[in-house]
Amino acid sequence: MEALRVLRGLLIAARGVRKGLPSPDPGADPLELFHTWFAEADRAGLYLPEAVTLATAGRDGRPSARLVLVKDATERGFSFYTNLESRKARELAENPWATLVFHWAVLQRQVRIEGPVERLPEAEAETYWRTRPRGSQLGAWASTQSAPIDERANLLARVEEARRRFGGGEVPLPPFWGGYRVVAERIEFWQGRADRLHDRVVFTRSDGGWAAGRLQP
Repeated sequence: MEALRVLRGLLIAARGVRKGLPSPDPGADPLELFHTWFAEADRAGLYLPEAVTLATAGRDGRPSARLVLVKDATERGFSFYTNLESRKARELAENPWATLVFHWAVLQRQVRIEGPVERLPEAEAETYWRTRPRGSQLGAWASTQSAPIDERANLLARVEEARRRFGGGEVPLPPFWGGYRVVAERIEFWQGRADRLHDRVVFTRSDGGWAAGRLQP
């Protein structure tokens, strides 16, 4: 099975490098291409194809970046979840704009998404929270994300405290935990090609939908 996945990934990569990106038709929807690429990354057996670099900047303009997991990608935007007191959350409160970068190296593909960021309704966060493993729920209660801690043993003790607190019952959504949505205004697809003459197609949102064009490598 693993060998089949590797072979499938190599075939997808070879096809992408050989054929590249076609010029988009007028009125083309970038989400259709994104979901096609994501499905191919998943079929190729890539580990966590939903992992994406999230870049933010606070009021001082200094950027920071980290990997998060995108849990939903629709015409409304790309959603992820986090501690609402983390560094990323503080920066988004000061400067509610972000960039996401998917990088599927084996397939020689990247997708960049840029746009404003909005908080997800608590009901959506609650729905996703219910799908998380219990251990992850307890860990979210135990961790004051991005805050210093002197040793790991103290963090594990806080996990045990949360385990005792909730016993065998339901672990509720923490008041300091929720989600964000990057509302895509610009989506760029990057396909690796021979001789570093890579294909880049960019979609920019307008009042009438999406406008598309090519960029030089």
